Amino acid sequence: MTDYGHDLLFGTFLTPTAAAPERVVALAQQTEQAGLDLVTFQDHPYQPGFLDTWTLLSWVGAVTSTVRIAPNVANLPLRPPAVLARSAATLDRLTGGRVELGLGSGAFWDAIVAMGGPRRTAGQGVDALTEAVAVIRALWDTEQTARLDLPGAYYPVAGAKRGPAPAHPIGIWLGAYKPRMLRLTGTSGDGWLPSMGYLKSLDDLTEGNRRIDDAAQAAGRPVTAVRRLLNINGQLTSRAGDALLVGPPEQWVEQLAVLALQYGISGFVLAADDPTLIAAYGQEIAPAVRALVEAER
Repeated sequence: MTDYGHDLLFGTFLTPTAAAPERVVALAQQTEQAGLDLVTFQDHPYQPGFLDTWTLLSWVGAVTSTVRIAPNVANLPLRPPAVLARSAATLDRLTGGRVELGLGSGAFWDAIVAMGGPRRTAGQGVDALTEAVAVIRALWDTEQTARLDLPGAYYPVAGAKRGPAPAHPIGIWLGAYKPRMLRLTGTSGDGWLPSMGYLKSLDDLTEGNRRIDDAAQAAGRPVTAVRRLLNINGQLTSRAGDALLVGPPEQWVEQLAVLALQYGISGFVLAADDPTLIAAYGQEIAPAVRALVEAER
């Protein structure tokens, strides 16, 4: 258990409901108004009940001014990495450097195939994601003048022009759970972005950190090169309880501080579409967690 010393980020994970687009955008604006750092949306392009995530991110970027925006996580099988690299860099330049890029290897393969995407095994998904990260980073690297040639089984690039460069170093955050994905996060990622609901226990965070750290060190990277984030969910109640993030604000503060100081988490992304919870999270809980972690450090 460790603290990697990163500055703390707090954000929201909003449902991009197509039936109520104005409400989705209003919640994103409230995220900023509440003093939070980040607003994210899931990316399921095959789901007609959801707004298209990249279009939504662009709209939200235009109606906010300080909050960072990110897909949580982008559906790689339906978003070719060369195009995604240009999309992310473009939006980053338009928003003054406020874009981060969550990436996933894909899931729900029947739905992906129905939209014209490929069907991949778990291992193929990791291989494809590995190639994709390399393509995205290389296209952002405009210090290199030569056109880009990258052979690959999934995303070969032959003579592509580089650029545009993003306005700031966009973080590539990987949604990873299994050993190969965790190793890829350590060797090539800027962040680890799992969801609390998919973890069997907090021991999974300890094990994930270990695998990421081992891979980073083997690749000659410092372990601090990888930020650790966590999609969280919870409920504010008047009485303290035993469950994680189910209780009054002071219980949330204590538990989030433990996640930061003992499990290395520095980004807390709250899955919530409740304006009251978002307001309390930004105005009351996040500042108290920052103060407690700073005092402990």
